Amino acid sequence: MTGMKSGLLKSRFGRLPDGTAADLYTLTNTRGMVAKVTNYGTILTELHVPDRDGKPEDVVLGFDNLEQYLKRHPYFGCTTGRVANRIAGGRFMLEGKPYSLAVNNGPNALHGGTRGFDKALWKATPLRGTAVRFDYTSADGEEGYPGELAVMVIMKLTDAGEFLIDYTATATRATPINLTNHSYFNLAGRGDIKGHRLMIAADFYTPKSPTDVPTGEVRPVKGTALDFTRSRVVGTRFASLGGKPQGYDHNFVLRGDGTNSGQPAFCARVEEPRSGRVMEVFTTEPGVQLYTANWLDGSLVGKGGAVYGRHSGLCLEAQHFPNSINIPHFPSTILRPGETYHQLTIHQFSVT
Repeated sequence: MTGMKSGLLKSRFGRLPDGTAADLYTLTNTRGMVAKVTNYGTILTELHVPDRDGKPEDVVLGFDNLEQYLKRHPYFGCTTGRVANRIAGGRFMLEGKPYSLAVNNGPNALHGGTRGFDKALWKATPLRGTAVRFDYTSADGEEGYPGELAVMVIMKLTDAGEFLIDYTATATRATPINLTNHSYFNLAGRGDIKGHRLMIAADFYTPKSPTDVPTGEVRPVKGTALDFTRSRVVGTRFASLGGKPQGYDHNFVLRGDGTNSGQPAFCARVEEPRSGRVMEVFTTEPGVQLYTANWLDGSLVGKGGAVYGRHSGLCLEAQHFPNSINIPHFPSTILRPGETYHQLTIHQFSVT
């Protein structure tokens, strides 16, 4: 589906309860891809990708309007922060001082708290070409975190079939930071993802406690249901994982050198055999969380009346390891004054 023009279009997405308007930005490329992002939570609301016959489908889960995003939902498509994933007990020590956070996931703090970055209205600035810059300043003490944090997220759709997310941040005090995008992908555009094939560039993973925080160990994936060093069908080993509901919600230790080089390294490859769609992920982060929408139960109705049941999508959340602030031998998530946090994650789409 070539011959289309690339471009950017701004439209109104809705209003927040206080009357403030949220906008929607539609990015198109010459390959027939369309990405829609809103400045509410920097949510990727739609991502249309052609199949091997050139027919586009929306490959991310989400809602039709802002009103639905304002209700409780499982972080569809948003930027999660100030710290993505879990912090054990909602507590940490930093520079000799204890900090307490909102506990919103069992005994743990999850994805930045009760009003994390996913619920903020960001300042949006269209950039040259097909890109939008989003800015948000998190106040000192917001959700219990120390220091004012200035965050910039750039989302870009390229004519090479890439959807890029580029994050930078600076802080006035030492603070933990771990940003990621929480899009749920389904390369078929409907149904479940159990038949998708997946490869992850990880020889190790971080085992977790019954409350889903890492124990501090790092173990080989070889010989386990977590071995995606070769392409495997996602759903074939759900039962061997144990736990209810079945599915993946695990952090993998990436073998790439993106963290040290500053250049994105290969992270994962997802293939959907029927449509031929392929998504490859590259990132500068040391880890990726694979989540297979285990907790979706059919109670959420999404775009076009789609009912989102269990395993309707999969997330590949490029990140630092969960609970790193409390595990000193994990890669550090602490950002100090004078330093700049940077992450670049690329989703490259193609067909087979």
